[in-house]
Amino acid sequence: MKRICHYISEYMGVLVLASAVLALVFPEVLQRVKPTVINYLLGVVMFGMGLTLNLQDFKIVFSRPKDVIIGCMAQFTVMPLLAWTLVRLFSLDEALALGVVLVGCCPGGTASNVITYLAKGDLALSVGMTGVSTLLAPFLTPMLTWALAGKSVNVDVVGMLLSILWVVIVPIVIGLIVKWLWPKFTEQATDYLPAFSSIAIATIVAIIIAANASKLLAGGMIIIVVVALHNICGLALGYLIGRLLRLTEPKKRAISIEVGMQNSGLASSLATIHFAAYPLATIPGAIFSVWHNLSGALVARLYTRKD
Repeated sequence: MKRICHYISEYMGVLVLASAVLALVFPEVLQRVKPTVINYLLGVVMFGMGLTLNLQDFKIVFSRPKDVIIGCMAQFTVMPLLAWTLVRLFSLDEALALGVVLVGCCPGGTASNVITYLAKGDLALSVGMTGVSTLLAPFLTPMLTWALAGKSVNVDVVGMLLSILWVVIVPIVIGLIVKWLWPKFTEQATDYLPAFSSIAIATIVAIIIAANASKLLAGGMIIIVVVALHNICGLALGYLIGRLLRLTEPKKRAISIEVGMQNSGLASSLATIHFAAYPLATIPGAIFSVWHNLSGALVARLYTRKD
């Protein structure tokens, strides 16, 4: 069982891509599933994140605050501004533009820690950045979304804040409490958590793709291009920021990956809860989930080849 779970987590990108293709080819299988299921699945992923976190993971915030501040500032400036620029360059319609902006305004994704490890980057910095950006997300994600998209759509800042608290922060806190109360159980469960998280993310992607399969097949290439550019430019600019600040190679890699890889599941969840009038707003997050796992694995290989 452990070996099966290991393969599932190791080939998460392939699993997510396969689920997206199957949902596109056989959408009727998942079209009856209610979109609200996405929130529960994301909660499972965040609960798993809470089980894997230690207080030691946040020690870096106090021992190396400069590195974490640089990383988080890059996270919440580079990706939102890139999203805003790309939606205007490609003249995306209102719903897709909103989805891209939501992805850009979200915190770093949990998969970034795995990719940083594979890329031989600064893993402690990556975990610290993910934790801090996730804690900042209830405040910064709604505010940035309002600032960049509030003129064209109605953004419920308070509602988004509460949603992030319930879908992200509360499950993480519950995970931390469970780990504190039952450490032995948690230690055994951590071998299986990455696989369950991978399956949950793949299911989120499949549900969203199935719900919008006909529209994607009719003209989805442009949004795929925008999402790919968003991710690639984020990875490149994150590395460039580290280089300009003369950080060490492992730190540059961690910031690059942390900036470029977003919690796109959260973006799709927020679009489902707060922007039901714009169903296509969920699409960029789903495509980003597929793309950034594939590009992340490729970037990790390129970085290790550089060594």
